[in-house]
Amino acid sequence: MLDLYLKNGLSIKDDSPLEVAIRGHKIVAMGHKLEDIKAHQTINLQGKYISAGWIDDHVHCYEKLTLYYDDPDEDGYKSGVTTVIDAGSTGAENIDDFYDSNEDKITNVYAMINVGKTGILAQNELGNLDTIEEKALLDSVEKYQNFIVGIKVRESHSVVVNNGVEPLKRGKKFQKELGGSFPIMVHVGANPPDLKNVVSLMDNNDILTHVYNGKPNGIIDKEGNIHQFVWEAYKRGVTFDVGHGTDSFNFNTFDVANSAGLVPKSISTDIYSRNRINGPVYDMATTMEKFLMYGFSLSKVVSMVTEAPAKTFNLVTKGKLEEGYDADLTVFELKKNVANKLVDSNQNERIYDKKICPQLCVVMGKAYEIGE
Repeated sequence: MLDLYLKNGLSIKDDSPLEVAIRGHKIVAMGHKLEDIKAHQTINLQGKYISAGWIDDHVHCYEKLTLYYDDPDEDGYKSGVTTVIDAGSTGAENIDDFYDSNEDKITNVYAMINVGKTGILAQNELGNLDTIEEKALLDSVEKYQNFIVGIKVRESHSVVVNNGVEPLKRGKKFQKELGGSFPIMVHVGANPPDLKNVVSLMDNNDILTHVYNGKPNGIIDKEGNIHQFVWEAYKRGVTFDVGHGTDSFNFNTFDVANSAGLVPKSISTDIYSRNRINGPVYDMATTMEKFLMYGFSLSKVVSMVTEAPAKTFNLVTKGKLEEGYDADLTVFELKKNVANKLVDSNQNERIYDKKICPQLCVVMGKAYEIGE
């Protein structure tokens, strides 16, 4: 006897029929039409799309902070996202409490540990280099090997103050101590430090987030072209991640980047309570719609919130809709012929004629309906 049977769904690849059978926490069978299935729960999807569970690799969901905080389930399964990765809200001093606070959450929660031990208690958490302690960070990573999946370094002036790229240099040292392949996500924004000095330190184990912001210290030069040093980072394998956020995705910047072929590997939201409730982020589906608007296929967009983040953060049992993988799935409709107003981080508006509407999440084998 199976636990869950999803029937009459559609594949995101070619709109062909798709059904999925689940036992425990794992996908055990898939096909156009599964025969002789007996399950404790059967859900008729009535032609809705089934994909691997969406993964948001840049959220802020430690509820006890005051700047950037949220409930992981609000950012997660309630909006179609089965897995969230908190991007450095906590450091060695408070990641224990963050870990404990997720015990009763439905959404799968992971964390990048902030290179500074305080996490984001204040905007300038890396303004004092004394907050960066190697032993404390490495001990935390050792303690929470199944929870901490990376290091987060925020490299913008309000965060590092006068410390330039020194926090990133120290983060790279810690990365080497952890074996070299442990990922570091780097936030960029206002300078100093200059973007060129930040990306020069990054390699194919690193993630550059907020890539497509509209700030002066961005990827586009004064002539309107992509900086050469940005192309060099892209070609040597630095992962370019969206990290939309309140201030970090600009349509005009992405117009240039997309036309040049400088496209992201992963789509993330940088969501927290304020930009979830008031926008411009709202949720993962809204962020995904912006890339459909740019002509990315549905299959490509979904891969950028499933396979790509799973690979980047070594979530080896997630990110694919295949037998043997974790039973994390997102079921959604793609409504057409609608007037969907999309807004970037600088209040630029565009109208798109499709809308992604999540209907159901399956998290580790259990199904949850998503309210409107």
